[in-house]
Amino acid sequence: MSGLARTRLAKSVHDAGWSAFVNMLEYKAARHGRYFGRIGRFEPTSQVCSACGIKDGPKPLHVREWTCQACGTVHDRDVNAARNILAAGRADRPNACGAPVRRAHVPAQRGEAGSHQKGQTAQAAIPAR
Repeated sequence: MSGLARTRLAKSVHDAGWSAFVNMLEYKAARHGRYFGRIGRFEPTSQVCSACGIKDGPKPLHVREWTCQACGTVHDRDVNAARNILAAGRADRPNACGAPVRRAHVPAQRGEAGSHQKGQTAQAAIPAR
C-alpha cells in the first residue's frame, strides 16, 4: 500500500482508502442504530455564519477568527465550520432540527441509588410470586 502511494496511482490509492473508511463508518453506524449523513465536498462551511446563515465569502487559511458583518458574532474558523457541518448533516432529519434529540438527564431519587448510609446494609432478595 505504501509503495503504491508513491507511484502515479497515488491519488487512486488514497481515494480508495478514504472510500473504504467512509464505508466502514456507514455500516458501523447502521449496525449500532446511528444515523450517518454526508454533506457535499464543496460546502462553504467556514464561510457561512453559523448564527445568522449569511455567507461572508472566502477567507485565506491564515484567518483563524472572523467577525460576521451581518450579526457581529465572532467566530473561530474551525468551530464555525463544525457547527455548519452538523447543521447540514441534520438538515434532512426532521426529528433533529437543532433541538436536543436525547431526553434531559433525570437524577435518581434519593433512596433509589447511591452510597449506603451509615448503619444500613444492602439486602438482595427474590420477590415472592
